Amino acid sequence: MYRIKEKEMLFIYTGPDGSGRKTVAKMVATAFDMETVLSYTTRLPRHYETNGEDYHFVDEETFRTMNLAGEFLEAVELDGNHYGIREKDIIRAFENHNLVYLTLNPEGTEKLKRMYGERVMRFFIYANRDTVINRQKERGDNERDIERHLTHYDEIMAYKNECEYVFENYDSPQISYQVSEEIEKFLDRDLIVTDY
Repeated sequence: MYRIKEKEMLFIYTGPDGSGRKTVAKMVATAFDMETVLSYTTRLPRHYETNGEDYHFVDEETFRTMNLAGEFLEAVELDGNHYGIREKDIIRAFENHNLVYLTLNPEGTEKLKRMYGERVMRFFIYANRDTVINRQKERGDNERDIERHLTHYDEIMAYKNECEYVFENYDSPQISYQVSEEIEKFLDRDLIVTDY
């Protein structure tokens, strides 16, 4: 397992699908010198997703081979699809950046928190059920996918009490600003020098 160095930090955004966690994460990253690490997944890309930008989309066999080779730092299965974070990608991200962010489900978030403890800061980004449904409809998700996401909504919401920071995302730019302020306070407190 990669050992995170003293000045390195992992910021993990988690929360229900449709909460805007990826949007917030990307906005915050522009305010700091942050690199992202993408998950590998066996699920099919949604119509608005791009391989290498949203996820690394791979087939079952490729994922299994990578997993057996011990490439994944953490791997989970959700609704019959596999997701994993490659250790090599985290190492590569830390080569050029002290601050790295990921967008993960609670299970993956918890695994990394257990591995890295204080070097992980969790941001739980959520929206109420109606807002989540509307956002998923607006981005063109089909009814079946929306229904599947909603079956996990309460279970995912239960994880918010485990996270260091919780934000209801009613306005992504505003929430990004608030998240940035928390990171700023943390960096000042820990005197982590970055290039932002």
